[in-house]
Amino acid sequence: MFLLAFLNFSHAVQVNRKANIWFGVFAIFWSTFWLDEMLYLGSLKHHVIYQVGVVFIQFLVPLTFLISVYYYTNPDYKFGKYRIILFLVPLLILIALSLKEVLSEKTYHILILVLFFSHAITCVVLAYFKVHRHQKLIQSFSSHTQDVDLRWIKYIIYSFIASSLLILAYNLLLPTRNLNIFANLFFLFILYLVAFYSIRQKEIFPKGLDIVEELEKSEEEESNPNQQKIKLMSDEDLLAGKERLMLLMEQQEAFLDTELNLLKLANQMELSSHQLSYIINNGFQQNFFQFINSFRVERAKELLLDPKMMPYNIVSIGFSSGFNSKTAFNTVFKNSTGLTPTAYRQQHS
Repeated sequence: MFLLAFLNFSHAVQVNRKANIWFGVFAIFWSTFWLDEMLYLGSLKHHVIYQVGVVFIQFLVPLTFLISVYYYTNPDYKFGKYRIILFLVPLLILIALSLKEVLSEKTYHILILVLFFSHAITCVVLAYFKVHRHQKLIQSFSSHTQDVDLRWIKYIIYSFIASSLLILAYNLLLPTRNLNIFANLFFLFILYLVAFYSIRQKEIFPKGLDIVEELEKSEEEESNPNQQKIKLMSDEDLLAGKERLMLLMEQQEAFLDTELNLLKLANQMELSSHQLSYIINNGFQQNFFQFINSFRVERAKELLLDPKMMPYNIVSIGFSSGFNSKTAFNTVFKNSTGLTPTAYRQQHS
C-alpha cells in the first residue's frame, strides 16, 4: 500500500494528478488497519495516542477515497460550503474516541462500529453515484469511454462492500480475535485489484476542455429534462453546421481517428466544443459518443461483409473502423445491432 501511495504521489502514471494524490493518501490511511498485525504494539494499542491517532486515521479512509473520486470526476472540483458536512462525522468520531475511558467497553465498541460503518456506507454510496453520473457525462465529449469511465472505481466499491461486511461479521462474532489468514488473503486480492487498475488509468478529460461547463450543462439537463434548451445559434447556422459536420465525417472520415474527442473535432470545424455539442445534440438528437460510433459501426458493417476483408480477423476490422480496442468494438457494435461482429458476419455473409 505504501508502494502504491508512492506511485500515486510521484505522478508515475502521468494522469489525473490531484485525484491520484488523494488516492495515495487513501492507500496510506488504509494500510493502518494492518499496523497492529505488522508490529508488536503490546499495551500501546490501548493507549490514548494509538486510539486518537491510528484509529482516527482509519476512520478517514472512506472520506479520502470519496475525495479522490470527486477529483477523478472533476479535476477542477472545489469543495462548497455544503460539503463541510462530510467532515462532521470525523469530528464526532474524534469526540467518541475521547470518551473511551468514560464509557463501558461494550458501549464504546458499539458506538465506534456504528459511527465507522455509517460514515463508510455514506461515502461509498456518494462515490458510487458520482462515478455513475460520470459514466453518462463522458459520452458528451469522448468517443471511447472504456478507458475513462472509472468502472474500476466501481469494482473497488463492490470490494469495499464485501470487505466491510466481512469486517463487521468478524467484529460482531469474534470481537477479541484478529482477522485470520483467509480474511487477509481476501484483502490482499482487493489490494492487487486496486493497484492493477490504478496504474492502468488514463487521462479522463482532454486538455483544453471546459470541464465545469460540461458538468453544469449535464446538471441542467438532469434537473430539467423537459426544459427548452437555450439556442446557441440560429436554425440556419445549425443547418450549415450539420452539413459541414457530415462532410467532415463522410469525406474526411474523421471518425477513423481512434483518439477523437469533442475538443479535437471542434478544432477541426473551427468551433467551440459547446457549439459542436449543440449541433450534435440538437441537429442529430445524439450525444457525441453515439454520433461518432454510429459512423464506426456502419464502416464495420461494410468491412465485415467485404470479400476482400474475409481473411482479416475481427480485431483488425475494429481498428480499421476507428475503434481502439476489441472490447469497445464488440460492446458498441452489439448495442447498435444486437449482434456481435462475429455473429453479424456469420449471419450476413
